[in-house]
Amino acid sequence: MNNVIEARGLTKRYKRTVAVDNIDLEIPSGRIVGLIGPNGAGKTSALKAILGLATYEGELSVLGKNPSRDRAELMEDVCFIADVAVLPRWIRVWQLIELTEKIHPRFSREKCLQYLDSTKITLDHRVKQLSKGMVVQLHLAIVMAIDVKLLVLDEPTLGLDILFRKQFYTNLLNDYFDEERTIIITTHQVEEIEHILSDLIFIQDGRIALDCSMEEVQDSYVELIVTPDNAAAARELQPLYERELFGRHIFLYQSADREQLKNLGELHTPSVADLFVATMNGGAA
Repeated sequence: MNNVIEARGLTKRYKRTVAVDNIDLEIPSGRIVGLIGPNGAGKTSALKAILGLATYEGELSVLGKNPSRDRAELMEDVCFIADVAVLPRWIRVWQLIELTEKIHPRFSREKCLQYLDSTKITLDHRVKQLSKGMVVQLHLAIVMAIDVKLLVLDEPTLGLDILFRKQFYTNLLNDYFDEERTIIITTHQVEEIEHILSDLIFIQDGRIALDCSMEEVQDSYVELIVTPDNAAAARELQPLYERELFGRHIFLYQSADREQLKNLGELHTPSVADLFVATMNGGAA
């Protein structure tokens, strides 16, 4: 399997601040990767380097190309949706579609119109007439109608209501994604995307805190819920993280003896959000 992204010692500095700190990264083709981290963790800086929008130190290859040197060629196979959709306010929707059709050879007008059919956006609308959520919808429809090998989504559904967010991820999985494409998603709404992810990357203070597949999450991590009388025994088994909810203690373990844990309480696969909180709070992975 070919790697879409390969990085060795990737570093990004802003004067004295190290935003991305000497990370190694491999992302194979045909994966949906969640790049998750708190604000200021280095997610956006890493994405800018991958997209050729920022200088960097170290080695970086995206689709076999150097993002800094070959950005124009690379952008023929890459699409990016930022957390804030920037479109000309004066332009009408039909003009934007025509412009995109002329600029990008793999843009599909038919697919774009299909996506717009599920919205209240008309071809005659000007961008300035649309609400913030509708602008995001328009931007998504344009970008998802372009046939590329790598799609990067940075908080793609920010400002959208829950109905359109769910519809967007359904379309992304059913109508857009295939084994030839790779998708990287950054979002703070991890509960909405964990069911579509194949891989997880947690980034903290510019470094990779966790890099694994969702299958490895299920195999390696387990959550144990116990009553207070079993909390001390569960604590002796060296959990990564502990929290309390409604009087019950919840422990997160890595590579633990599940038969031993089962005698103490209920076992569950941790959610991405719970695994993220544990990792960010010092649960070494």
